[in-house]
Amino acid sequence: MNSQPAPAPAPAPTTPADNPVLRVAPASPAAAAAHFAASLAFHADVSDVASALAADGDPGFVVVDSRSTASWDQGHIPGAVHLPTALIPEQAAALLDPAVPVVTYCWGPGCNGATRAALALAQLGYQVKEMLGGFEYWAREGFAYETWEGSGRRAADPLTAPLDDADCGC
Repeated sequence: MNSQPAPAPAPAPTTPADNPVLRVAPASPAAAAAHFAASLAFHADVSDVASALAADGDPGFVVVDSRSTASWDQGHIPGAVHLPTALIPEQAAALLDPAVPVVTYCWGPGCNGATRAALALAQLGYQVKEMLGGFEYWAREGFAYETWEGSGRRAADPLTAPLDDADCGC
């Protein structure tokens, strides 16, 4: 007499309709490659912007903070140009060289101000990328910033940046 319980039945295979991730099939590799290449043409991340700005010499782009003066005073990236989105049509030509690419930022991932600024600049003929994460992730990743009171820097948030290595491996 066998005292071992009968094995549990194998789980039914998951069908795409049951799986919220696969309910819409993934794109073909070629379509995915085109999409992600295009995404990189439109976006830069905080870490890459910081690395390029910290390197010796000209980074090859200018950073534009598209927020209000009150927001700028609370904290901004050192060397950024302050150009609120609403003022881009009238002030961009005086502040930016059309031959130099622009990287826009606003508060953070919950704000689309950098997207609106990038659109306004692109419509004026500027090459532009949006910095993902905005000022929030700049500060959270431990990069130096300036305020109306002077310079500041926070410890890196371990949920957003490596604590023991300058390179996240991305």
